[in-house]
Amino acid sequence: MSLKDTSQGQPMSRAMIMEMLSKRFEKLPDLDRKLFAYGPVYLGGNAGLAGLIANSLYRRALNVTQGRFTSGLPMSVLPFLTTVALYNATVSNPLLAGDLNCPTCALLRGALVGVAGGGIYPILLALPVNAGLAARYSSAPMPEKGNMFRFWMTLSKPIVRKMYAVLLLQTLFGTYLGSKHYEIYLKMLKLSESDSEDLHD
Repeated sequence: MSLKDTSQGQPMSRAMIMEMLSKRFEKLPDLDRKLFAYGPVYLGGNAGLAGLIANSLYRRALNVTQGRFTSGLPMSVLPFLTTVALYNATVSNPLLAGDLNCPTCALLRGALVGVAGGGIYPILLALPVNAGLAARYSSAPMPEKGNMFRFWMTLSKPIVRKMYAVLLLQTLFGTYLGSKHYEIYLKMLKLSESDSEDLHD
């Protein structure tokens, strides 16, 4: 579906498309506007929870008992902020700018943000955070320099397996959110026929 100027049949400029979609967004039902605005926040909230789970698993594996707050805060806040920013940059903003006209692309982008920002990133972030705490408080034996990669891989494998359910949940939720946001985008496009007179004010 392409965005055209209905009055002259000429392609619209990017600024005109964004203004038009902004006006149509305001005409959407309240539920659709709230889902579009707050959907990424819920996905980010799940990512923050995944960060806390990954943090807890690494703390147990490395016998870290100190620094509960100092490790927990970044592990919840950073995945939350990263996931919200990634989703807005790759799905929400392109839809509102008329740059994302492919339903499959919206679903895939949502799924990738869900699994990367809300699953893989918290795991990758939890490892150095807790490795640093383990080294600082000597809660677990640290590997020798030549054996570090194998040590961390062996330590991380069971943790990643335990996180499979979280990764799957984030992927499904990201896909669902991308699908719903694309549906809302289509609703905005369909408003052109019934409310076209409002778009030329």
